[in-house]
Amino acid sequence: MHDEAAYPPGPWRLRGDLLVSVLRVPPHRVAGLDAALPAGHRPLTVRGHGFVGIAMVRYTPAGMLAYDELLVAVLTAEGRVPRVTIPQIWVTSPASRAGGRALWGIPKDLASFGWEGRSRVRVEARDDEGAGIARLTARVGPRLVPGRVAVPLPTAQRRPDASTVRAHNTVTGTLRRLAVRWDLPPEGPLGHLHGLRPIASAAVVDASIVFGRRVEES
Repeated sequence: MHDEAAYPPGPWRLRGDLLVSVLRVPPHRVAGLDAALPAGHRPLTVRGHGFVGIAMVRYTPAGMLAYDELLVAVLTAEGRVPRVTIPQIWVTSPASRAGGRALWGIPKDLASFGWEGRSRVRVEARDDEGAGIARLTARVGPRLVPGRVAVPLPTAQRRPDASTVRAHNTVTGTLRRLAVRWDLPPEGPLGHLHGLRPIASAAVVDASIVFGRRVEES
């Protein structure tokens, strides 16, 4: 359960469901952002607030890897080029942890997840010592738009040696309404987001994810 775990080469082609909320947060309230933000990048802000995505994801055996994931992603930019930087993320797969760190500089840690249901969903994520990280209660509703939607998700991460790795990624799936409640313990690693209400939420179901189609390092 360390970085020596074998992982597939990129790009990763994954399948699964994503439950996503967007929060409006002052960037200084985002834990780990300074360590994850590459040189030359900055959080995108409006009136001093940035935009943070928090997502529970279940990747299924139909893709290259099957595991559960909880992540926090911040909308950032290099000049006028928008990207996403991930300062906090937990997964159930040692292979995903090792590959995420080695291939794209994503600081994945291990956690356990209890996941119940698909249209009415309850998920609880705990760290490797059993402490609560986040709990989600959600109801997936009707389609928001017809057909399938493709969303680019380019990431930019700072490696521990201060180099920058940029990855070009895409999420394609059916976009559905999501009524969601996030419970983030104030004493936990997501305590900096405790008490914030989402400004928007959506489910991306039956999704196809291509991660690391093109990677640039500097």
